[in-house]
Amino acid sequence: MDVLAPVRDYIDALVHPSARHDALMAARHRAFIGSRIVLGFTALASFPVYLFFNGVPGTVEALIFSWMLLPIVNAYFLARTGWFETSHAFAALALTLLVTAVAAKTGGIASFAAIWFVAVPLEAALAGSRRAVVAAACFALAATFTLVHLQTGGLLPVSQIDEADRIAFTGLGIVSCALYAAAVAVRANSLMQIGSHLLSVGDARYHLLACNMTDVITRHGRNGAVLFASPAAESLFAVPPRDLIGHGLFDRVHVADRPAYLTALSEAATSEDARSVEFRVRRDPAGQDESQPRPHFIWVEMRCRLLDQSGPQPAEGYSDDAGEPRDADGREVVAVMRDITDRKAQEQAVEDARREAERANAAKSRFLATVTHELRTPLNAVIGFSDMLMHEEAMKLDAARRRDYAQLINESGQHLLSVVNDILDVSKIETGNFAITPEPFAPTPTLKTCCDILALKAREAGVGLIVRAPDHLPEIVADKRAFKQILLNLLSNAVKFTDRGGRVTVSARSDAAGFVLTVEDTGVGIDAADLGRLGDPFFQARGSYPRPYDGNGLGLSIVKGLVSLHGGSIDIQSRVGEGTCITVRLPLDCETSRRDEVSKRTPVAELPAARSQPEHQVKKSA
Repeated sequence: MDVLAPVRDYIDALVHPSARHDALMAARHRAFIGSRIVLGFTALASFPVYLFFNGVPGTVEALIFSWMLLPIVNAYFLARTGWFETSHAFAALALTLLVTAVAAKTGGIASFAAIWFVAVPLEAALAGSRRAVVAAACFALAATFTLVHLQTGGLLPVSQIDEADRIAFTGLGIVSCALYAAAVAVRANSLMQIGSHLLSVGDARYHLLACNMTDVITRHGRNGAVLFASPAAESLFAVPPRDLIGHGLFDRVHVADRPAYLTALSEAATSEDARSVEFRVRRDPAGQDESQPRPHFIWVEMRCRLLDQSGPQPAEGYSDDAGEPRDADGREVVAVMRDITDRKAQEQAVEDARREAERANAAKSRFLATVTHELRTPLNAVIGFSDMLMHEEAMKLDAARRRDYAQLINESGQHLLSVVNDILDVSKIETGNFAITPEPFAPTPTLKTCCDILALKAREAGVGLIVRAPDHLPEIVADKRAFKQILLNLLSNAVKFTDRGGRVTVSARSDAAGFVLTVEDTGVGIDAADLGRLGDPFFQARGSYPRPYDGNGLGLSIVKGLVSLHGGSIDIQSRVGEGTCITVRLPLDCETSRRDEVSKRTPVAELPAARSQPEHQVKKSA
């Protein structure tokens, strides 16, 4: 059982609250209070023993016993006020007065007690304050000069101590002073060990944080200048922390974000509340693997607040390792920064997805409006003319009129069927359920047949249709129905968007890369802003056209899907008012092309099986 534990707990309770946050200062308070309490209670315990053996004490003895009670008063004063320097100065003054009184009674400056003047500033050194040491030294010197002056003036009483006792007392004075100095040295060594331990613990904690924390800690002056940067800055900004000192960090902040950066630091320096800001910082690429692309600027989140001044602060003129002094007005800001580039990228991706969803929703709304119009017009004709046929007796329709009405109903039905088929084709292509059936055929006759189909429509619109397709073009392996649909959709759009007097040119050729089909018109053209979205389902680029056109906006979307199913590509070039040129490239053998594409995507272990069923692979992909 530790019998001294209650004593230590009592002394710990006497430590002033202002010193408890600093372990080294708390240890100094405990050492001072404990030594004074032990000295005072020792004097109280020895006084009855002295009375028993020597009777009533003399003046000097009474003064010594009274002085030995002063440490208790001093310890109480320190416990109440926390003024450590003042308590040490008070203790030095009390020791100086005691030594002066004893020396004045026992021979002045030659007294055995005079050597204790050396111990006065030695005791004050434990305060860790230059002012306390200077004050104690002044007390000792003043007492020494006072004794010398009084003794030379014959104002001190003559000592009645004989030579033998003088030698004994001198030895006692030296021994006691040496023991006292040794005790002070032991206390000083103990405090030094405590300080070294606390320093090593602090260094270990700092090293742990510096090596494992990815957030960067910085200290700023009120003007935003960096006074300190933690080692994590090198991994975040790819520069040594010393390069951020001063305005090094400010120079790396994106120009557009500098006002927000400085505003956050300024508000944090003048307010008790924390501030948070997000800004971009240039990250130097030096020392990085250039094969790994990284953004030139990274997004950083900074939380800053006023530096807590209640803890122990460095002395005046203190400098960090980087050599930067503390801020002159004392209003410093501590900030914590972390990389939020990934989070910003996710937020941007969410925003892009939201915009894409809104765009798709708007496109479908436009599609529904267009389809409604496309369906309502022929339906009105069907209903109207069929109603007339139902009341032909009342209207007295002749046979020729009935045939005309039946033909209009048939044409309206065909138009309805065409719209529904287009919608179904787009749906099948988007879901991957549109199957193509490749077969070898000569492209030139098919091309001319499609041109013949639209020749009447072109003549009615006053548009010239020119065909440039040599008869000796090689056969291609493709879906003949899909090929016709591609060509008819392209020709129909070209004729529809070409004004009277214009022309549409269809040309075809073949090369080593495959079959090339080009449809060029001199029509209204397409705005550059719409080219990127041209061919998207439900999209119609009408903004730049001088007059409205019918159609549901699915023609080019179907063309793009069918070309993609054949492993081909489509290129669109256009200028408003000058016309449009659409070039379609198809492989000469779509089966071989699709099989090669499947082989590239299929693991090596599955290649034999894939090659054994080429037709199945093509249809499954379609």
